[in-house]
Amino acid sequence: MMTGEHLPEELIGLAPSLQKLVPPARVYDKTTYSPWIDGRLSSHLHQEGVTSLIVTGGETDVCVLTTVLGAIDLGFHVIVLSDAVCSGADETHDAAIDLLGERFSVQLQLVKTEEFLSAIS
Repeated sequence: MMTGEHLPEELIGLAPSLQKLVPPARVYDKTTYSPWIDGRLSSHLHQEGVTSLIVTGGETDVCVLTTVLGAIDLGFHVIVLSDAVCSGADETHDAAIDLLGERFSVQLQLVKTEEFLSAIS
């Protein structure tokens, strides 16, 4: 059973402040842990010339991890906002952050949100 089957619809969609950005922003719903399975997202990003991704999200040790590893496999440089990811279990969250930071430091940066926003403004 999918998450959407357990939650009210208003909890599934984008927050109103983000919804105002669509379009030009695009929404890609995924039904698996990885957003790369059906190829739509990677195809679109490559067509747009995207080379780096900023990743935030829930379940650091599942969805975030599969997103990041898939992005690395596809040749993207990845920035994970380490204080903008979370998990249901602190122990596995911390282990995933440690794994990403220690094993993938060539293809990935772990950055705090404030530091990232300061760097781009």
